[in-house]
Amino acid sequence: MSSYSVGTRAGRNTMAREIHARLYAVSREAETMKASPAVAACAAVIFGAFAPSLALAEDAATVEIVLKDHKFLPAEPSAPANKPIVVEVTNQDPTPAEFESKTLRVEKVVTGGGKIEVKVRALKPGRYRFFDDYHEATTEGFLVVQ
Repeated sequence: MSSYSVGTRAGRNTMAREIHARLYAVSREAETMKASPAVAACAAVIFGAFAPSLALAEDAATVEIVLKDHKFLPAEPSAPANKPIVVEVTNQDPTPAEFESKTLRVEKVVTGGGKIEVKVRALKPGRYRFFDDYHEATTEGFLVVQ
């Protein structure tokens, strides 16, 4: 496979396209070689195993948060209920921050001037606290899921 970053949406899409292309090639090769039904069934099972995860990546809601002057903007972003969420955190401060949430079960460092993506499972309606673990006294917010 070619090199790409699976931590980015473009990287995941590239990986998904490569997997799909390779599985298609294997199934076509099996077809032309008059392979046994077991080989064709294996290709179908493998492709079927990846299809739901690819659909989830496409269906996820994106929430963008900016960290500036040790404050989250917006402080209370919203997201739809019962749908996977991708939280994109852009740190405009020169110092690193640690995006953390016990209720969301995430913890990830974002460098000064950097950007991260955090995948969150589908959530029920509610308010979910997140904070910068390095500056917890001044930097907190709530993801409002409706």
